[in-house]
Amino acid sequence: MIWLTERRAQIAELVETGTRLHALASQRVDQHDAHLTALSAVAIAGAGERPDLFREVGATIMRFYPRITSILLVPLDAEAATLGIGQSGADLHDTIRTAARRSEGAPVMVRHPEGGPYYVIVKRSPNSQDARYGLALVIDAVALLAGENDDGLRGAYSLRVSMPDGTALVERGAALTEPLFARTLSSSTQPLRLEASVAITPASLLPPGKVLAALALISLLGAGIGAVHRQRARMRAAERRAELSGLETRLSHAGRVNALGEMASGMAHELTQPLTAILAQAQAARHLAARGEAGKLGPILDEVVGQTRRAAAILERLRTWTRPQERRPEPVDLRACIEVARTLLAPQAEAVGAVFDMRMPRDAVMVLADRVELEQVLFNLVKNALDAVAGNHAPRRIGVILSADGALAQVDVTDTGPGVRADVRDSLFAPFVTTREGGTGLGLALSHRLVERAGGDLVLVGGPGGARFRITLPLADEGVGAAA
Repeated sequence: MIWLTERRAQIAELVETGTRLHALASQRVDQHDAHLTALSAVAIAGAGERPDLFREVGATIMRFYPRITSILLVPLDAEAATLGIGQSGADLHDTIRTAARRSEGAPVMVRHPEGGPYYVIVKRSPNSQDARYGLALVIDAVALLAGENDDGLRGAYSLRVSMPDGTALVERGAALTEPLFARTLSSSTQPLRLEASVAITPASLLPPGKVLAALALISLLGAGIGAVHRQRARMRAAERRAELSGLETRLSHAGRVNALGEMASGMAHELTQPLTAILAQAQAARHLAARGEAGKLGPILDEVVGQTRRAAAILERLRTWTRPQERRPEPVDLRACIEVARTLLAPQAEAVGAVFDMRMPRDAVMVLADRVELEQVLFNLVKNALDAVAGNHAPRRIGVILSADGALAQVDVTDTGPGVRADVRDSLFAPFVTTREGGTGLGLALSHRLVERAGGDLVLVGGPGGARFRITLPLADEGVGAAA
């Protein structure tokens, strides 16, 4: 019967839409944990000495994730000043301190003290019994569902998002009856509950006016349906291409922000070296000045200047990776991109006992591409290689070989790990395909797309032992390279 078919269709639509919303919200709340990890690493690395760096990273995250309305670093000592961006207040600070003290390692989710659709996710920093701060993100639960995926929940549909204790954060439509769809978000730290229902009435099952209008429209426009469908398909394809282009840019930036969380502790260690050298040279200069040996101060001060510039260069690399970038193709020396990846990942290589084997020509190898995108591709490949050799006993070797042949530049990234499994080789560059536990399966897919956008190719090359990934790019015209 028509009414039974229509009822089943409405319930199926509700379940389908609810499932999409559940997947979307689950993906978004999982990103909050990654943001907390990155921000905590920046705070530990020196929020007291460089509050501007913490604010810059926080502002970048909030710009790309508008559902995060505030980022706060609240000292557990109530007398100390709070560092943050967005809404603040004594009640909110007290709520964050209480949650941080209650934490046993995992982030803690609490209701915003002022109510509304907001909740707070809190992580202690450092994540130990010696924590000094409560690091918090204030989340707008309404924005968790923002986007085209909630278009189906209108009219007679009802929707509710609630805290684990049942407190409602978001309520749409009429009062929610017995939910036809109910599921908890797939997050151990933010287990919000999503519920939806639909009021099924005789008019919604078989509205006479709509039936007659539909019959009339079908009889009058039957000949044009095919053309309309084709036009709509072309429009959807164009919109999808535009959406994928924007998503690609956001994913590229998000990858750099999340990578910052893994790199920050190593970069802090790297900053310690020039700062220690500056301190030692300054103390030596003070002793020489006290003895009246001013003539010997020149080399010492030169060393202080050099070490200061080195520390500034390290901080500049952190800023570059946290800022969103507009795509700007330009002549790029591949040797410099490889050196950036080596520098950023040197602390991780040292931690796992891996050795870099870099082979590059003495002359520049220029290609026309976006510099930041190439740096990210090389960073992804070298980091994957480091992850692959981390479980080996010996040897742990990462090779990066750059060469130019004819009109092409070629970069081979090799490792002595276990290699790529045969069952994933054919789909290795497809999104969400990964061989690493906890991996997102997006790094290689994004890298492949960025290399293609530069006019090149990224492939897995077969060979005995380990893995070998090869990037091939057209060389820039000699005139362009010389001008650069």
